[in-house]
Amino acid sequence: MAEHRHSHDHAHASAVYGRAFAIGIALNLAFVAGEAVFGFLANSMALLADAGHNLSDVLGLVLAWAAAMMAKRARSRRFTYGFKKAPILAALGNSLLLLIAVGAIGAEAVRRLFHPSAAEGGTIMIVAAVGIVVNGATALLFARGRRGDINIKGAFLHMAADALVSAAVVLAGLAILWTGREWIDPAMSLIVAVMILWSTIGLLKESVWMSLAGVPSRITLDEVEAALSAIEGVEAVHDLHIWPLSTTETALTAHIVTAHANYPDRLLESARTLLHDRFYIDHCTIQVERDHPAHHSDC
Repeated sequence: MAEHRHSHDHAHASAVYGRAFAIGIALNLAFVAGEAVFGFLANSMALLADAGHNLSDVLGLVLAWAAAMMAKRARSRRFTYGFKKAPILAALGNSLLLLIAVGAIGAEAVRRLFHPSAAEGGTIMIVAAVGIVVNGATALLFARGRRGDINIKGAFLHMAADALVSAAVVLAGLAILWTGREWIDPAMSLIVAVMILWSTIGLLKESVWMSLAGVPSRITLDEVEAALSAIEGVEAVHDLHIWPLSTTETALTAHIVTAHANYPDRLLESARTLLHDRFYIDHCTIQVERDHPAHHSDC
């Protein structure tokens, strides 16, 4: 019953975030087009930098949405787990897109610092203020799902960072109106680039970790081993492996040594219930053994 409800929740979440991706992509595409036009008209590097970053986020949303759809495809004889790892690769791809955007923004901002040109502070403020609304609203679409899915987390971080970046651009426009200093626009672009880089590092580390099948950050291997060892009848646990099956599902394999190896059903049920309820691990394969081998290969 618990596993059925878990699967139903994932299916419902996929439908909800499918709509969120569609709305977010449409809103941000429209905003990117408008921001780019006004960036050229206002001669604002800050607006153009933000437009470039927002475009990379649109591409990131498309990538994340496509990966979420692929993850729902049924397994096949060639892909026995289906395409559950596609969202992990999408999160990694999003991280790389953001790093490229940071490099492009930083390079152009440095060029503008040495060769500044006039920018219209009023236009910058109005367009960036619209960006706060668009990006903030899009971030809210993904706010609830960010804790349990790195793919959704990536979308949320992109949009939340964009809202902050737009706020910074508003400040740049205000400062230009007050002071008339042309260097403020590219300087703010550099600050924007640093903010994007900061938000990207965590996502990049986590997506690389999951791509390498590392133990998910919310799970401690020693705690899982200790919990399994504490089950009545369990004498030892070895060859314990835990890895992300997808951005929302975790898999586990283990060997359990017990004197009750001939009647393992009750012990296995206790282990599965423990792993599901305490560690949210649904996909587990457990081998029950009577003796702990003195020398066993790590399989």
